[in-house]
Amino acid sequence: MKHIVVLSDTHGALDDRLIKYFKKADEIWHAGDIGSLDIIEKLNTYCEVRAVWGNIDNYKVRQSLHKHLLFKCENKKIMITHIGGPTYKYKKDILLLIEEKKPDIFVCGHSHILKILYDKKYNMLYINPGAVGNHGIHQVKTIVCFDLHKEKIENLNIIEIPRNKLANPIC
Repeated sequence: MKHIVVLSDTHGALDDRLIKYFKKADEIWHAGDIGSLDIIEKLNTYCEVRAVWGNIDNYKVRQSLHKHLLFKCENKKIMITHIGGPTYKYKKDILLLIEEKKPDIFVCGHSHILKILYDKKYNMLYINPGAVGNHGIHQVKTIVCFDLHKEKIENLNIIEIPRNKLANPIC
């Protein structure tokens, strides 16, 4: 069993109120718009990090990470990208990958809007964890935590942290 923390859109800042969730994770999945490789380095101090670059990321981040990640965790096929589109209108290149690779879990970011649903058409769980950075439209910082146990997703929780200027950044 693995405990997973999913986040996106850090935009160069990690809130210290998230540390307790990172410490419990076996893996952290970051869906892009990282903002700095310092974020990945900091997250790596807690556990293994799987991350993709996003549209705001510079050449250093893009050279270090991939646009899409496809991997297995426990007995689930995972696909992570930054801009995937909403479930009713995936981007063309993403739709082709979904149809070809048939992930069990699809993670994307970009919108800054938390959304988790089961896409019956493609037989996969869609997760957009919202955003945890200090820039963007979101009013609440959100991450998604869950356990993967072979074929089962268990204990899925949404963590909401008020977005305020008093939070101490850890990066």
